[in-house]
Parts: sequence; structure tokens; C-alpha cells
Amino acid sequence: MKQINEDIKQQNFKQIYLLYGEERYLRRQYRERLRKALCSEDDTMNTHFYEGRDISVGAVIDLAETLPFLAERRVIFISNSGLFKSGGEKMAEYLAEPNETTYFVFTESEIDKRSKLFKTVNSKGYAAEFAVQDEKTLKRWAAGVLGKEGKKITENTVQLLLSKTGTNMENIQMELEKLICYCLDREVITDEDVEAVCTTRISNHIFDMINAIADKQQKKALDLYYDLLALKEPPMRILFLIARQCNLLLQAKELKLKGHDQRSIASKIGVPPFAAGKYLAQASRFKTEKLRNAVAKCVEAEEAVKSGRMNDILSVEILIMSVL
Repeated sequence: MKQINEDIKQQNFKQIYLLYGEERYLRRQYRERLRKALCSEDDTMNTHFYEGRDISVGAVIDLAETLPFLAERRVIFISNSGLFKSGGEKMAEYLAEPNETTYFVFTESEIDKRSKLFKTVNSKGYAAEFAVQDEKTLKRWAAGVLGKEGKKITENTVQLLLSKTGTNMENIQMELEKLICYCLDREVITDEDVEAVCTTRISNHIFDMINAIADKQQKKALDLYYDLLALKEPPMRILFLIARQCNLLLQAKELKLKGHDQRSIASKIGVPPFAAGKYLAQASRFKTEKLRNAVAKCVEAEEAVKSGRMNDILSVEILIMSVL
């Protein structure tokens, strides 16, 4: 990130940028910064956007070979192409020696660092990873956003906010905007304000649901499920998130038993260190075999729906009642 900021400040750009990682908010923010720095505001002739896995690499290369029209450069933005996972060989070959007046900005949620395309971009340009931010960074960022609007928030209140939003910065940004509007005539944002206007996200519902199952509070677990259905969350997405949660708990528990510390566990299961602490605390409430059984039942529930033996809503309901 620092490198991109420096490039923009110095107006000395790499010919290729790759913005990747789980934090979509930061990927989008830096893509927009590069767009404003590389492109004239109204220059639609030399600014091009491609998105999705059905991109024609040949067509992109043909465009890249075209000289810019009355401008210093042509800029091609490519998002969520999947080329850094598979099918990027032709693009990698081209980017080894691209037209010197054409610049590329790739934005991808997932990449394979072993791919030829990643290695080419990493050597010819700059690859920036935007990972999920740690709790300390998120607290500082949230307080900074509020500070620019003349608002103040205590550490305890921002902690409450994060407990509702999770670590997704887009979620946090939306909730901060709601708080700013709600507290228009007041300087200090309180716990009561957060409770009044901030939405608890689906991942928090899933976490609470697993806690309810651990406490043998079947009614509470089902109520949380029905809440998610009322919010128009598809049952199969809820099933996926339950399965993911159970799998993360199992991994965390097994790594803990092998002697790994919290930071090591966080790195291995792909979550921030502070989140790993929450997973470990929840995992400690279950025996390893129970968690293995839960993961297996999630697979069985998915197969029951896909085979047509059971409808999706009922399948997840039965899973919640029997999973642990």
C-alpha cells in the first residue's frame, strides 16, 4: 500500500498493478486512487474496464496493442477474472513485454502465487495484498473516519461496533455512516447509539448460533436461523457458513492440541489473531470428535439438498437440531 501511495505522490507509476486479498474495501479504494492518478477524468477513449471470468484475453491484448488516443497512456482495469488461478498463461506471455503505453490494474480476491501470471506481474509491476485488518488497525481507522466528521468514540464503544460488524471494512463503513447521521447534533457516539442503529451481520449470527448449540439452547439457535431467513439469507449460504465455522473450530482445536500458539493458529486458518482467540474460546467448548461429526453432518445436509431428498430450509433446520 505504501508503494502505491508513493507512486501516486511521485507520479512514477509501474506499468502493471495487482490488488489482491480478502479485504474488498481496500482493494476498491486503491483501485479508485490509481484510476484517478492514471486516467483523466473524462477520458473514456483510453480507460477500459473488464470484469468476470468470461473475459476474452485475446481481445484485451488487441486493445492493449492499440496506441492511446491523444493521451500519454491507455489504462485497462481487470477485476475478478480468475486469471491468477487458472487460464492466465497467454496474459502472462503478453505482460512479459507489453506495449509501453498501456497500463494494467488487476483486482482479484484470490490468486495463486505459483501461477505464471502472478510471477510475471510481481516481477514486472507491483502486487499489493489487502488482507483482513487486525482489530487495532480497524479501531484506529473507525475512530479516524468519525474524527473527520467531528465525532468521538471510546475504545469500548468501537469494540462494541466491531462485535456487530465483524472485520469487513465495507460493513464497518456503512455502520459508521449510519452513526454519523444518527448522532448529527452530538459529538460523542455512545454504546446506546451503536445498539440503536447498527446491524448485526450474518457471520455474527452464525457465531451466536454455534454458541447456542454449545449451550444446548436449541430454541435460540433455531430463532437465529429464522432471523437469517427473514433477512432473505439463502438456506444454502447459511449451511455453508455453519460448515465453515465448524471446520475452523476443528482446525483451531487440533492446532492448539499440537502446541501452536494463537498467532500461529491465526496464520494457518487464515483469520486475524484477535479472531483466532474467539475461535479457540468457542472450540474449547466442544470435543474434537463432536466437531468432526459436525463437519460430516454439514456435508450430509448439502448432499441431501443437492440430491433432492430434502428441501434446503428443512435440511438446515434438522442440521441445527442435530449437528452437535
